[in-house]
Amino acid sequence: MATEGGAGPAKSAVEKLSYAMGEKTKQLGTAMQDVHRQRRLILVIVCVALFLDNMLYMVIVPIMPSYLTKWEARESNASGANASWAKSVLGPGYPPENEDIKIGLLFASKAILQLLVNPLSGTFIDRVGYDIPLLIGLTVMFLSTIIFALAENYATLFAARSLQGLGSAFADTSGIAMIADKYTEESERSRALGIALAFISFGSLVAPPFGGILHQFAGRRVPFLVLACVCLLDCLLLLTVIKPFGSRARENMPVGTPIQRLMIDPYIAVVAGALTTCNIPLAFLEPTIATWMKKTMGASEWEMGVTWLPAFFPHVLGVYITVKLAAKYPHLQWFYGALGMVIIGASSCTVPACRNFGQLIVPLCGICFGIALVDTALLPTLAFLVDVRHVSVYGSVYAIADISYSLAYALGPIVASQIVHSLGFVQLNLGMGLANVLYAPVLLFLKNVCQMKASHSERNILLEEGPKGLYDTIKMEERKGKGKTPHPTGGMQGNSVDSYHRDLTGASEEDSSDYEYS
Repeated sequence: MATEGGAGPAKSAVEKLSYAMGEKTKQLGTAMQDVHRQRRLILVIVCVALFLDNMLYMVIVPIMPSYLTKWEARESNASGANASWAKSVLGPGYPPENEDIKIGLLFASKAILQLLVNPLSGTFIDRVGYDIPLLIGLTVMFLSTIIFALAENYATLFAARSLQGLGSAFADTSGIAMIADKYTEESERSRALGIALAFISFGSLVAPPFGGILHQFAGRRVPFLVLACVCLLDCLLLLTVIKPFGSRARENMPVGTPIQRLMIDPYIAVVAGALTTCNIPLAFLEPTIATWMKKTMGASEWEMGVTWLPAFFPHVLGVYITVKLAAKYPHLQWFYGALGMVIIGASSCTVPACRNFGQLIVPLCGICFGIALVDTALLPTLAFLVDVRHVSVYGSVYAIADISYSLAYALGPIVASQIVHSLGFVQLNLGMGLANVLYAPVLLFLKNVCQMKASHSERNILLEEGPKGLYDTIKMEERKGKGKTPHPTGGMQGNSVDSYHRDLTGASEEDSSDYEYS
């Protein structure tokens, strides 16, 4: 009887706990259905994905010496006689040069594969939406991280690095495109993309010390296993928040503009050229500056290791300033990009004149500050160009942006060293600086972009003709649910930037072509 008496309160407590957990789950589900909260969660998911991608790109830098030592020991044990013969015939510089080529190809392999896959991934994203490609990208990145942790030879590392490029082609492109799609107001879009860029910079900054510390105290596998766990958690969060396999709105999605048509759009081509040109100094200096520092200023190991550490803060400052200026003066986006390219050019030209570590910090900070201005100003401009000149589907246009970045980082590890050996470090920097300064006036071509009238795209026609399919019905319900009064027809008065509204009846906040500039 005493046992039965004690079981009653215990059962009641379990039922209360179960009921409380059920209520909390319901509240969490309701909160996640809220549009604004869901947007924030999506931004967190994308930022973590971009952070992981750049962490994985740079975390191997302090771990590479241990791999090299292992390979050298293995090769010397396996082929001592052959190695000594190669040294006597090919000269003492043979093994280091061979290692340089191997490391250069290893670092470039990610960007090269990303460059090749991006045209296909952009089209795929336009067809199926942003959530499934993001999940595919995160899954592939998780697998590549596990392979990194288990790698024992150069071929396995090369395969892992290339696989990371495949994952990045899906995750980076779909993530940035998803931000552009969810944040339709221009000022909010600039802010959200600025936050994403800050996470990219933060990942590149934190990775070398993170990898070096964990490698020294816990082993070389541990940094990769930690990143794999974070990647897995991001996948689970994506499945929970977005439910990529349960979206009804995918069936009648508007067909995006083919990537080859976007590539020949002169405005998009100018932006893509600027993104490539402004990132060349960073991509070309990363593999060459450490050797130059050691030769010219006798830099210590820690100085070479933290070369780019101070540059993170001006990069974030550049993002913040550009977002604030873009919210106040959105018609000057082209000017912020041009100013950034001039700063990059001037900073790049002054790098060879530095004679100590303190002096070198200034131009490197200038380069990163300029890159922040260009990226933060021009990435939202790509989405706006698609809105007003094509269909408001963003996969292909941000695949073009990713191609622009990948082109610079694919050439950097391979071409930069060759230029330094044949022409010299000074000529390399002068050439990069001159290229940026000369490209800056080209951005004048974008001066009148903000005055463009929105195109009567397939998506607008879809929403005007009434709901014919599942996608149309869902979008109509969302528009009614928001209760936003449609803008009157003819909102465009002359070419005035101050009164710019889309000239379409029934425009909703969900339509990415709806902008106001003040």
